[in-house]
Amino acid sequence: MITRQRLAVGVCALLAALTVGMAFPAGAVADETEGQDAPKVELVLDVSGSMRTRDMDGGSRMAAAKQAFNEVLDATPEEVLLGIRTLGANYPGNDRKEGCKDTAQLYPVGPLNRTEAKAAVATLVPTGWTPIGPALLKAADDLDGGNGLRRIVLITDGEDTCQPLDPCEVAREIAAKGIGLTIDTLGLVPDAKTRDQLICIAEATGGTYTSVQHKDELSDRVGQLVDRAADPVVTPVAAEGATDCAKAPTLKSGLYTDREEFGQQRWYRVDVNPGQELRASVSVAADRAVAPDYGVLVRAVTEHGREIVRGEAAGNGRTDVISSGLRYPKPESDDESAPAETVCLQITNSFSAAAGVKTTPGLPLELTVDVVDGPGKSRDVASFGLGRGWWLLGALVLTGFLAGLLWGWISRWRVAIWRTN
Repeated sequence: MITRQRLAVGVCALLAALTVGMAFPAGAVADETEGQDAPKVELVLDVSGSMRTRDMDGGSRMAAAKQAFNEVLDATPEEVLLGIRTLGANYPGNDRKEGCKDTAQLYPVGPLNRTEAKAAVATLVPTGWTPIGPALLKAADDLDGGNGLRRIVLITDGEDTCQPLDPCEVAREIAAKGIGLTIDTLGLVPDAKTRDQLICIAEATGGTYTSVQHKDELSDRVGQLVDRAADPVVTPVAAEGATDCAKAPTLKSGLYTDREEFGQQRWYRVDVNPGQELRASVSVAADRAVAPDYGVLVRAVTEHGREIVRGEAAGNGRTDVISSGLRYPKPESDDESAPAETVCLQITNSFSAAAGVKTTPGLPLELTVDVVDGPGKSRDVASFGLGRGWWLLGALVLTGFLAGLLWGWISRWRVAIWRTN
């Protein structure tokens, strides 16, 4: 006999199957990484003398790093092109100039031969200086080329010893190139200065910082970051905005990165056909100390300077990112040969640098542009304002209708069985 609990479980399972099947039909989710090259990751390991310190679960920091690397190499996804670079591994002397050149590629970025990579890691012995800045510059070159995701994972137990080449400024320069390269940092038993420096490096490129105290934490975190490289993502495209609309680049639907000086305006152009809708959103990140009052403004204007629509946001306090956006539906035209309208997007920020803070390179800017068919032209945008979520609402309505029918049928069937008994 079917119990009430089994019945409830069966109904829930069926409803879940119906929802998944209708909400995400085969082929409904586009592969946004189609046409992209394989993701590249380079592990940058500090092999300076301080890595001999024995405070990682009773063993040395170097031993913990080797164990983590071996575990990560075993678990690296096949599609990831992985390389290993060292800093402070080869020069044991006291000449600072030579010590700050001590960075080398231990294993080239490419298809992974686990046996060879592990053998290379096994040879490492804590030796010299901590040239983080030079190592990051070289790692960026190692990952150059292609349009796939690029990620540097920096593992170190101390701050850079090769100033004035500030590794945080190096990270900002890498981000300013707009090549979509992310730097994640891991600090092994870090002090306050090391932590602050590694946080700054990570934030400059949109990466993450993790403080590591134990061997297992190191293995788990490095493994997560390598796995993340294999996740499907949209790689931003570098775009250089202009000082006025006439000189601005024309953008199509996509994700773009740029740099904007403090208080500067950046202009971009987008062509919108009759019956289409322009959606644009922008985020400006404060990757260094800024004054407490700030804002960002995005405007859509005609080529002749008439404002169409605007979006703005402001704040007062401490922030990392401030964002705004806008929508502009271009009315349909009875003239089938009507030309596209060039819409000028103006982005302005009102950030100001705190005293003593460098203003170059500019602040990281991320711009999303989406040009879609408007409500009257296709089903891409629902007339009641739910955008591309119309199909989800329909799926939920249909699921509810079928669930009601199913529940009614089961209830009648149970009543019939009860009466016969």
